Amino acid sequence: MSDAQSPLPATPDHDPQPLQDRVDNRSQKPTSLAFKEFMGANWAPASAAPAMPDASSPFAAQRRKALSARYPGERLVVPAGPLKVRSNDTDYRFRAHSAFAHLTGLGVDHEPDAVLVLEPVDEGAGDHGSDHEATLYFRPLAGRDTEEFYSNARTGEFWVGARPTLGELEARTGIRTADLSGLEVAVTKDAGAVEFGGVRIRLLRGSDLDVEALVDTSRINTGVDLEASDALDGELSEFLSELRLVKDGWEVEELRGSVAATIAGFEDIVRVLPTARGHERGERIVEGAFFARARLEGNDLGYDTIAASGNNATVLHWIRNNGAVRDGDLILVDAGVEAESLYTADITRTLPVDGTFTDVQRRVYSAVLDAADAAFKAVRPGVRFRDIHETAMRVLAERLHEWGLLPVSVEEALSPAGQQHRRWMPHGTSHHLGLDVHDCAQAKRELYLDGVLEPGMVFTIEPGLYFKAEDLAVPEEYRGLGVRLEDDILVTDEGAENLSAALPRTPEQIEEWMARLQG
Repeated sequence: MSDAQSPLPATPDHDPQPLQDRVDNRSQKPTSLAFKEFMGANWAPASAAPAMPDASSPFAAQRRKALSARYPGERLVVPAGPLKVRSNDTDYRFRAHSAFAHLTGLGVDHEPDAVLVLEPVDEGAGDHGSDHEATLYFRPLAGRDTEEFYSNARTGEFWVGARPTLGELEARTGIRTADLSGLEVAVTKDAGAVEFGGVRIRLLRGSDLDVEALVDTSRINTGVDLEASDALDGELSEFLSELRLVKDGWEVEELRGSVAATIAGFEDIVRVLPTARGHERGERIVEGAFFARARLEGNDLGYDTIAASGNNATVLHWIRNNGAVRDGDLILVDAGVEAESLYTADITRTLPVDGTFTDVQRRVYSAVLDAADAAFKAVRPGVRFRDIHETAMRVLAERLHEWGLLPVSVEEALSPAGQQHRRWMPHGTSHHLGLDVHDCAQAKRELYLDGVLEPGMVFTIEPGLYFKAEDLAVPEEYRGLGVRLEDDILVTDEGAENLSAALPRTPEQIEEWMARLQG
């Protein structure tokens, strides 16, 4: 073939299509004027049904007021975050940053790229008597007479469904709204070093890189010290975590709903266990049954489900869920439904695959149950958070000593210089729960681990014992057994309420429950 007949190789010099446009090569998008005119005509008007205030709106307003009181005179910028690419030109389902959801009361997936800005005003002259006026910046619905309606596969209603209008979201949240195009001016106006009369900006980092670039560029242009600003931003993230340590009444009810849906998901698991038994990927059958419930009653999973059978139950974060489910084994399931509001439950039950505990399984399970019960009884206002863990650890150390597994005395094991029992219980007994499964994770140590319990706090109690198949420090009868029991606990004025108490906990209750559901 002559040179005149040979096509040129596809190189950057000979391919005029920009690299960023090539993800659309499969689309075969028409570009003719006739197509555009036809696509832009004869659409019914968008629904004009009046939006009602969300039930979360007054509670979110009080949270913003608490934030305002902490940082008077400063501009506070809290992004929801952008869409995240999953694969090439497809995105993950959007989930807003938890701090944004907490301050706006918004859940689900309708505000990617949105940014909440709290603008400082005179003392008491702001929203709800606060020191700030809040504005929610976001990309509103593109009208059906716009090209974006049908041409933008990421934001067009034709592709992804309707987005709320500015008016709808303002009515729902009680927050004034503005088009995202005005964000840059809102964030950067009058910004600068406080000592020179500028307005200090505090930014929730780790959510939106574009907003971070906007703020950092403003700081550079106005001579603001970036290192010092990073520390101030860190303080904001810390406070936004601490603001969630005590749940308000609306949050508690959302968590109750998440727990109820999660309990229904565990019932689904028990019903599907006969199908999972003997299947080479039986754990996936269990995982899938729970996922179906999470999507049916909630928004999604609160976190990846752990469906760990046999020795996999000794792997603390087992989420591959590709193992078999066999008679005679235990299956440990750690799962939670995330509500439309984004609040999640977090519950674990360890079940005998064939419906009946063996003597050794019952012995280990009962020890974990005793530890959980002791920890629950210790919960009341004024107790330190860390005391819950220490209470559970004492019970487990005593049982391990009774079984002859501890190489030292109980007291020596429990001492800071010992800790031998942690070979079989390496994780913490409790963590706060809410918008994140491990909620309030950026709170200061003195308010979290060393903090004092208050009414309205919600956290897990989840002791466990894990004897790996390869663990030669224990007799063979224990090897390959992993047991965890996890419930969601609300601190009350009198003590504590187990939000997940409706799910069977004792070996006898579990056996009867499984028999009834599979009956």
